Amino acid sequence: NYRTQLWDKQSESFLPSTPGLGMHVEVKDPDGKVVLSRQYGSEGRFTFTSHTPGEHQICLHSNSTRMALFAGGKLRVHLDIQVGEHTNNYPEIAAKDKLTELQLRARQLLDQVEQIQKEQNYQRVRRGTLGACGEVKPP
Repeated sequence: NYRTQLWDKQSESFLPSTPGLGMHVEVKDPDGKVVLSRQYGSEGRFTFTSHTPGEHQICLHSNSTRMALFAGGKLRVHLDIQVGEHTNNYPEIAAKDKLTELQLRARQLLDQVEQIQKEQNYQRVRRGTLGACGEVKPP
């Protein structure tokens, strides 16, 4: 989830919303492969599924430099990143799949186990690339 606010020189504060402001979101996986590249509005939500463990890069580019009212101003971006099983809307999943309370809890536990496995795999990969004092070893 993200939301942008444009600086208003007259009121000397950030505007609550900025109609007309656009954001281009680009996400790259650890190999530099583009996972997501899309244009959005001044606020919204974007999601992507990672298939590669490691550090991902999220780039937000605004069209604010083309807006006449931006000229030399400031832009504030609020970004709320959720990862793993926290991104799942379990009430929505339960309704869609017609799950009982017990089935839903089992689904949540399986998702948590999967997240733990992914984290362990990531730590194994990371351990192989870090030296004793945390310095990155050349490939």
